[in-house]
Amino acid sequence: MNAEEILAGKVLLIDKPLKWSSFQAVNKLKYILKRKYDLPKKFKIGHAGTLDPLATGLLIICTGKFTKSITEIQAQAKEYTGTIVLGATTPSYDLETEIDATFPTEHITEELILETTKQFIGEIDQKPPVFSAIKKDGKRLYEHARAGEEVEIQSRKTTIHEFEITKIQLPEVDFRVKCSKGTYIRSLAYDFGLALQSGGHLTVLRRTKIGDYSVENAITPDDFAQLHEDEK
Repeated sequence: MNAEEILAGKVLLIDKPLKWSSFQAVNKLKYILKRKYDLPKKFKIGHAGTLDPLATGLLIICTGKFTKSITEIQAQAKEYTGTIVLGATTPSYDLETEIDATFPTEHITEELILETTKQFIGEIDQKPPVFSAIKKDGKRLYEHARAGEEVEIQSRKTTIHEFEITKIQLPEVDFRVKCSKGTYIRSLAYDFGLALQSGGHLTVLRRTKIGDYSVENAITPDDFAQLHEDEK
C-alpha cells in the first residue's frame, strides 16, 4: 500500500473490538495512515455502517474516492451472529442498561423457539430501540432516553432473509441472522422475547458479513497498526 493508492481509494476490512465505537476505529486507522504515508490532513476516510460499542465484527472503512461507495455498501444485506437471553428485558434491549423486568421462561421449549423464528422471516414491522442514534426533534433518540424523556417511535419496515437458531441453552439462545439495511438486532431480540410470551435482550452481537465482504478477511485495529509498523 502507498499514499497514491490510499488517496485513490481503498476498502479496508476491520474486525471492530468490543467497547470500541465505529468512530474510534476510523480515527485509529486515520492516525496510522497519516503518520505512515504522510497524507494530507483532510484525506477522505469513513465507515460503511455503524456498529454499536457492545458489538464486534466487520466494519468496512473506505478511503479516498471509495468513500463515494459507502452508501452502496451500506445498502447490502448484513449477517450477524449473537446471543439473546430470555426471561428479562432492558430499556436499551442490550447490556448498555440494567434489567428492568423479568418474565417466566418455564413454558419455553426448543420446539416453541424454532416455531417462533418463522414469524420473523420476510418483511416485518420493527420499532428501533429508544437507545439508538436515530434523530427525532433534532436530538438522537438515546439523548432523549438518557434525559428521561418519553418519545413516540414509529415502526419501520425491514426484511429478515434468514433467522437460524444455532444453540439453545436456556435462558441463552444463540442465533444467526441475515437482514436488510436498517434492521436493529436489539429490537429483534426484544420482539422475539415478546413473541415467546416472555422477555428478551441481546447480550452478544457480532457482524460477520456485509454483502460479499466477510469478517474472516478482516483484521483488528491493533493488528492493522502492527502491520504498518512492520512495513517501515
